Amino acid sequence: MSDTTAFDTTAVDTTLRTEGLSKSWGAFKANSDVSLTFTPGARHALIGPNGAGKTTFINLLTGGFAPTSGRVFLGGEDITGLAQHQRVKRGMTRTFQINTLFAGLTVLESVVLAIGERRGLQNVWWKTVARHHDMVDEAMALLHSLRLADQANSITRSMAYGKQRLVEIALALATQPKILLLDEPAAGIPQAESRELFEVIAGLPRDVTILFIEHDMGLVFKFAERITVLVGGKVLTEGTPAEIAADPRVKEVYLGEGGHD
Repeated sequence: MSDTTAFDTTAVDTTLRTEGLSKSWGAFKANSDVSLTFTPGARHALIGPNGAGKTTFINLLTGGFAPTSGRVFLGGEDITGLAQHQRVKRGMTRTFQINTLFAGLTVLESVVLAIGERRGLQNVWWKTVARHHDMVDEAMALLHSLRLADQANSITRSMAYGKQRLVEIALALATQPKILLLDEPAAGIPQAESRELFEVIAGLPRDVTILFIEHDMGLVFKFAERITVLVGGKVLTEGTPAEIAADPRVKEVYLGEGGHD
């Protein structure tokens, strides 16, 4: 696939932007004309009932799916035609899945390998990690920032699930992203651990823009600074947490008296 992309000089003040992004499978429209802008340093939540098209939208952003129509811009660059690995190189990262990556290695070894991948040292293997002191130092600094330093020598698969999700974030941050995409980071985690997880996420440097999907509205309204509501694959509304909480349309379709899913 060609690595050639167009550049839009009108969008240089945004980290990520979509224009009319749509995805259909036959008659089924998963996303329809989604146009959103994410500013540098944003803490932006994407919410909506099951089947709203949230994960499809993330897959369109990362290149997991090709859009039926519309465009994706990273900064001012049109990345719609780029493959997933090319988007990662440009600064868009989605959390890794620990169950399939480095599960038998320690946390430190895993993060060093991710740093090596970013630096183009794909042949670095965990037995040689100790030889790369600068990468070990970078990995330990990252683990400290995520409150994982005391788990550096733990085998990933032996850790509590909440800690594993933090390791996923560590691996993603090792790519030095401009934008970090989190698809339900607190799913399956006890409430106390999920709040700790989001406190760590909230404390990430402001040079990283964060877009996250989350079903726990308590976490969304506590940690998001802006919220977009998707319903039926379309944007229903967008605003601050206070604006979203007060919107009767949101209460009707998602936050009704009967709860939400």
